[in-house]
Amino acid sequence: MTGISPELETLEYRWEGQREAGDFPPVLVGVVGSGNLEVLLEPEAGPACTVRIETSARGFGDIWHAVVRDFHRRHDLAGVRISIHDMGATPAVVSLRLDQAAREIAA
Repeated sequence: MTGISPELETLEYRWEGQREAGDFPPVLVGVVGSGNLEVLLEPEAGPACTVRIETSARGFGDIWHAVVRDFHRRHDLAGVRISIHDMGATPAVVSLRLDQAAREIAA
């Protein structure tokens, strides 16, 4: 993730999880485009679930926090790094993409 545009806002969150994801190949869902986003899940050592968001919709940190916190409460993942590249997706689309990615590593 190099060359980040100055127009993008970057948000980072971290939670301790109880459900160890284990080793899995990276999972990519969604497409970066107007009103959509891309979610990448990768394994990461340790008990945390870390989330890094790069979004074109600046100033919505409270909403992002609520959406990813809700995701973490549902899935309680540990050992996962989540990268999100957003182009104005609604909270419902964000939740959908996160759940899609979590299903891929649970399979």
